[in-house]
Amino acid sequence: MASGRITVVGAGIFGLSVAWALARRGAVVRVVEVARIGAGASGGLVGAMAPHVPQLWNAKKAFQFDSLLLAGAWWAGVSAAAGLASGYGRTGRLQALADAAAVEQARVREGLAADLWRGAARWRVVRAKGSAWEPVSASGWLIEDDLCARIQPRMALAALVGAVRAKGGVVEEGVQWEADTGVVVWATGVAGLAALGQGRGEKGQALTVRFDAGDAPQMFAEGVHIVPHVDGTVAIGSTTEPDWLLAAATDARLDALHRKAVAICPALAGAPVVERWAGLRPRSATRAPVLGAWPGRDGHFVANGGFKIGFGMAPKIAEVMADLVLEGRDAIPDGFRLPPLAQ
Repeated sequence: MASGRITVVGAGIFGLSVAWALARRGAVVRVVEVARIGAGASGGLVGAMAPHVPQLWNAKKAFQFDSLLLAGAWWAGVSAAAGLASGYGRTGRLQALADAAAVEQARVREGLAADLWRGAARWRVVRAKGSAWEPVSASGWLIEDDLCARIQPRMALAALVGAVRAKGGVVEEGVQWEADTGVVVWATGVAGLAALGQGRGEKGQALTVRFDAGDAPQMFAEGVHIVPHVDGTVAIGSTTEPDWLLAAATDARLDALHRKAVAICPALAGAPVVERWAGLRPRSATRAPVLGAWPGRDGHFVANGGFKIGFGMAPKIAEVMADLVLEGRDAIPDGFRLPPLAQ
């Protein structure tokens, strides 16, 4: 169990969320970030907090489901401590169904969700209404759920920083961690995964347009997320690029994504582009987060591998890591656990 000062290395969504969970429980926390807050994938644009499909249920899907249920109260606590909004809202999602086979599969999942989601959230197949704010559906049917949430990534990170500082914690940018005898939680994204030999970076591109959709649900169709935010923008993302040349450069792939989003939701036609973003997301070898004690480094812990689901997973990951660091209580799913050192 940890006592004294705890250093969190990395000020992305996992690092700041763990720092908040630790500080809220009374730990003395220092966050150090070698670049800037949200310098990696956490500083992106999309902010879609969505579940995996309610089928072939496993520990990863159950953990993510629990985290999404926790998120409302958790982010409310962050905002209350910081006095800053996070942009969180459980506004739901609409997904287009392409054909009769997709509709049939969705109906099966509707029944599974009724069981697996334990009545805490709803997934159902509904007829498209032809309204301006819904994805074009070739089948005339949509999936509607009320579990999906949106969060404005940069607002959320700023709120976390404010919350940690409100509890007496320190958050520093442009600072390199220096070895000491204290407890350390490593949340260093792509570089951290590479150092552990547990994954790599995968490029994504996204953009925002000026369009105020209020609290309308997010949309998902043809691999594209369309997410309204509280700042009067709509985020569109993201590409998935295992191979890339320039990690931070946007290009024609993003232009194609934008065109696809307008075809999915014609209401966005003509909405001016506010920002284009590209960056690397930390993808572990299993695509699941990598959590736990760092083998061979006493007092060191790892919270990494958010990839595309970091914001959705963050509330529960933060609490599970705080349990481990402060109480020695290990509730990490086996599929997330950092493997032991090779013999």
